[in-house]
Amino acid sequence: MSTPSHRAPRPPAFASTRADLWVQILLVLGVSLGASALYAVISLSEDLARGPLSEARTTMNPPLSLQPLFDLVRQLTGIALDLVPVLLALYLLAGSAGAVRSVRRRVGLDARMPVPDLGLGALLFLVMGLGTLALYGAGRALGVTATVTTSGLDAHWWTVPVLLLSALRHSLLEEVVVVVFLTDRLTRIGWRWPVVLVVTALFRGSYHLYQGIGPFLGNVVMGLVFAELYRRTGRVMPLVVAHFLLDAAAFVGTAWFLG
Repeated sequence: MSTPSHRAPRPPAFASTRADLWVQILLVLGVSLGASALYAVISLSEDLARGPLSEARTTMNPPLSLQPLFDLVRQLTGIALDLVPVLLALYLLAGSAGAVRSVRRRVGLDARMPVPDLGLGALLFLVMGLGTLALYGAGRALGVTATVTTSGLDAHWWTVPVLLLSALRHSLLEEVVVVVFLTDRLTRIGWRWPVVLVVTALFRGSYHLYQGIGPFLGNVVMGLVFAELYRRTGRVMPLVVAHFLLDAAAFVGTAWFLG
């Protein structure tokens, strides 16, 4: 009589029930942009309690150490750790480590179409860049936007590369987590696309509230355009390109041309 073989149990595939999808959303956002949104609301409330929003100031890319070498180490470590939620989102979308490459192709996070991706990304950069400057200026004139300094780093040999890596970090984190992951999960939960579009756009604006009302509105518009383009094209790479160019111009260009 043959004895039954004892096999190790297969690990279950990621569950796709509504409850599990909500857990995935909460976990990914909780370690990334959801936490940023909470801190942004707290910062806005604190600025309003302190006085008029027009007198508030905020600095992006601040120095993290008084010693240049340790500032560089801290900057690079922060950028690397901020990319972990991107990998987590792709991993959950793929369902397994081996399928991450295929899900990257499915969402268009690859280099298969460099010319269309760069062309559309550059066009979005020009349109969104002009719109962002207009809304920022209007917000400052109306007194509902803080003074934003895009870089607080001193001039070192590594300042520009770090600022460019920071721009890449923001573009990957926001476009993958918000446009790819969050829209996918909310759609699978059963939400209709117009609701998903508005909710994700408002969420994008929420974690920019520390800058004031102008940047909040600008990022809501950006969220509407980017999510709809992703739905139509099925590729996130043009959005990553556009976002990278926007942040690179703000971080590096402002420091060079405006001091």
